Formats: sequence, structure tokens, C-alpha cells
Amino acid sequence: MKTFFKFMLVMIVLCAIFLIWLFRRDADGVPILSYHQVNEIDHNEFTLTPDEFDAQMKYLVDHGYTFISPDELLDAWDNQTPLPPKPVIVTFGGGKLDMYKTVFPILQKYNAKVTLFVITDFLSLYPNYITWQQAREMQESGLVDVESNTLNHNNLAEMLSNQDIRSQLYNSKQAVEWYMKKPANYVAYPGGLYTREVEQITRDSGYRAAFTVDYGLAHAGHYVLPTIPIAGGKSHTFLRFKARLHGAPLIAPLQRLKNSMIYDGNGALAQYIWTP
Repeated sequence: MKTFFKFMLVMIVLCAIFLIWLFRRDADGVPILSYHQVNEIDHNEFTLTPDEFDAQMKYLVDHGYTFISPDELLDAWDNQTPLPPKPVIVTFGGGKLDMYKTVFPILQKYNAKVTLFVITDFLSLYPNYITWQQAREMQESGLVDVESNTLNHNNLAEMLSNQDIRSQLYNSKQAVEWYMKKPANYVAYPGGLYTREVEQITRDSGYRAAFTVDYGLAHAGHYVLPTIPIAGGKSHTFLRFKARLHGAPLIAPLQRLKNSMIYDGNGALAQYIWTP
């Protein structure tokens, strides 16, 4: 029995040391939070209610986080310009109409800056997406930076033609620059999926950086910037938000392992790896 307790004590100490090392390693990382929809209708993992999103923005403000842009993050890495205390980047993907009707007023309430990645072929075409005029209005507020989410959100990693990949990346960049009258320096890979070829074409298309999904904090790697998806549609949404925000150094490797097991056909085992 004494041997067992000694073993357990050693394991607890080793786990504590590992966690301390893990979080210290990521001490200078910047969280990039990824949102998709905010409404009262779609109760799924991609959607938060207005009250949930408001509470999360309030939490960031109340706890001293500073909303920064991708430009500020990249300037810190490339030019050694200082970052403010507790920097955080908030992003939205797609460009749904709730971005203008629901999210934008909450951003104004908290003076929160976000980066909005738009599916350029959908704007001013589908009624559930914003118009370019609405995008310009938000951009002019200084709170929303409009960037690219490709032409139509097709999976770039499954495209066989480099010409098609380039069309999705380059032509959407041109559309943002034409309508917004400003450079489009950033793109979010649809679904966070990419390949080495996609990464290279993104670089060649003139983007400064690209965003994927990884649950971890951003340190470097301009064309594979990790974003932490903030989920809804389940219970304990606010608790899960705080867990992903503060626990990214631990959650990211667990999620990578889980994804790898699913990819290798071990989904039954992967379900035992819990992430919030």
C-alpha cells in the first residue's frame, strides 16, 4: 500500500512539473478566438446566443485583455514592436448577417476590435449574408477589419488543381481590396484545412498571414496561425469559453492527438480524450 501511495505521489509531482513546463512554454503566446454565428435560432456548436457573446466580450474587458489586430501581432513578430498587456485577437468567419445586426452593436458596446473573414462571393448575394456596404460601414468604425475567407468556402485541401486554389485565394483577395478600398493581408482557410501547396500559394498570392484551427496559442508561423474555436450549442458554454481561453497550452496537444486518432480510424478510442 505504501508503495502504491509513493507511486501516486511521484506521478502527481511529475504531472505538476509537466503542466508548469507546458504553460511556461506558451507564456508569450497570443490567443486568437474564432467565432462564426451569434443568434437565437441556430442552437449548434457554431452558434452562440447574443447574451453568451456579450458575456464573453465583457469577461475579456473586465479581466484586462486588450483587443489587437493581426497587423499588431505580425508587427510584434516581424518588427519587434511591443504588444499591449494580455493581447487577444477575436475573429469571425463567413460574414453572416448577424455580424452586422447582432455582433457589431456588442463590439461597439465594449469597443472590441475583431477581424472578419468574409466569403466574398456570398456578400450582397444571399440574404443571410452582409452586403459590401454593411462591411464598409463596420470597417469604417475602426472596430472591424474585413479580410478574406476565400471565394465560396470550398475545402482548399481537397482541390486537385493549384489553379483553382489560387483562384479562391487571389480572387477573393482582389474582391476585398476592390470593395473595401484597402489591402487584404489575411485569409482564413475554410474549415481550417490546408496543405503545403495551399500554404505556398497563399504566400505567393500576397497574403501576410493565414489562419487555421489548432486550439493553441499563436507564437509564430505566419501561414498556419492557430485559432481557438469558441463553441456554443451545449451546456456550460461560458465555462467552456474560459477553459479554452486559459487552458489552450493543454487543450491543443490533446485535441491534436484526438484528431490524429480519428484520422487513423481510431474514433472509438478518440472519444475518451476529453476536451471542452
